[in-house]
Amino acid sequence: MSRALTWRGLEEWLAEHAQVDLWDAGVVATGVQLGVEPAPYRVDYHLDAPSDWVTRRLEVDASGAGWRRSLVLEHDGAGAWTLDGERVADLDGALDCDLAFSPLTNLMPVCRHGLHEAAGMADFAMAWVSVPDLAVHRSPQRYEHLRGGVVRYIALDGDFTADLELDADGLVVRYPRLAERVVM
Repeated sequence: MSRALTWRGLEEWLAEHAQVDLWDAGVVATGVQLGVEPAPYRVDYHLDAPSDWVTRRLEVDASGAGWRRSLVLEHDGAGAWTLDGERVADLDGALDCDLAFSPLTNLMPVCRHGLHEAAGMADFAMAWVSVPDLAVHRSPQRYEHLRGGVVRYIALDGDFTADLELDADGLVVRYPRLAERVVM
């Protein structure tokens, strides 16, 4: 199933649009994110999580006034990651990427464990990509089913918590303090 999704920022000026192809156990998405903090930027990305809701590849290009940077983050399917072709041992065991400020990348861990539909809780290590500098580091996170269509996100290395409102496919409708879907 193909969908076009658009989110707008809630506390900061932010916008994201993604073309998303979903199937029973995977997603491929291409999107663009616009932001203004710390300076105006544009991020274009391509996400490939083709089976078992596990990220295999994330390509990101970021640009702003007088600068441009990019990265390719790849997972081998067995737990190892490379960043622009170089092995990143700190990310070992992570199954997913998490693109900063993007409501889209919550999809994979939520769907892999069916947390948008059924009771449960799971801890994850994520390959977190900050925006717009594109620095990558390990991010421990927890997702907990609260009720149908609502999953609590908890940053295990900080004090950030948010109750994500999700649609039937596990895609974010509203992410408190971050973004809400504009087109349903």
